[in-house]
Amino acid sequence: MSRKRFALPMAAAGILVAALPAAAHVTVHSSDATRGGDDAEIVFRVPNEEASPTTKVEIALPEDRPIAGVYAENKPGWTFAVKTTKLTTPIKTDDGDISTVVTDVTWTATSGGIPAGGYDDFTLAAGHLPDTDSITFKAVQTYKDGDVVRWIETGDSAEHPAPVLTLAASSAAEASASPAVSVTASAAPAAARSTSDDGTGKTLGAAALGVAVVGALLALGALVRSGRRA
Repeated sequence: MSRKRFALPMAAAGILVAALPAAAHVTVHSSDATRGGDDAEIVFRVPNEEASPTTKVEIALPEDRPIAGVYAENKPGWTFAVKTTKLTTPIKTDDGDISTVVTDVTWTATSGGIPAGGYDDFTLAAGHLPDTDSITFKAVQTYKDGDVVRWIETGDSAEHPAPVLTLAASSAAEASASPAVSVTASAAPAAARSTSDDGTGKTLGAAALGVAVVGALLALGALVRSGRRA
């Protein structure tokens, strides 16, 4: 086989690989989740990249950085169940100590589930988030045909990466990190006084010059009249 005949199938294979869609992962995002923040919505986006519908979505919450006050979305076409655990060290909040937290939420489809090529969002309401930069969750996706995909791996080369939520800095932390800007209260009045004093000096100078000119004219007039009498 010549090099040209060998190169053509390889090129075609390269085009085929480039045309394949990137694997869709379970992801997590939030528009209001902050470090140590309250009342945030955490949304898990679950795509279906298989021919069989997704009929169950399980989200495991971290026990080493627990989230207090977790509530699952009541989605049409799905039921949900939660698992809880009792903490050895309670979470201290403004509303008191919390010793029992949710560690697992599972949504199960009661109708069609997530169809092939589609996706759905599953939301948690979090009452109090841990004071940390990010939270790593674990997700398990079950298909109608029995196939199970576990999104639990970590690292850049993970084939089935666990969803990671990055928490924004709280407003209190941003305020403490920003340098304080102080303005001297007397600075603006001093500038005003300087401008006023400068204007007053110019006015007085002009008045004095006018008086001197008038005096000189009067003296000159008296001198002329005196010369005439002589």
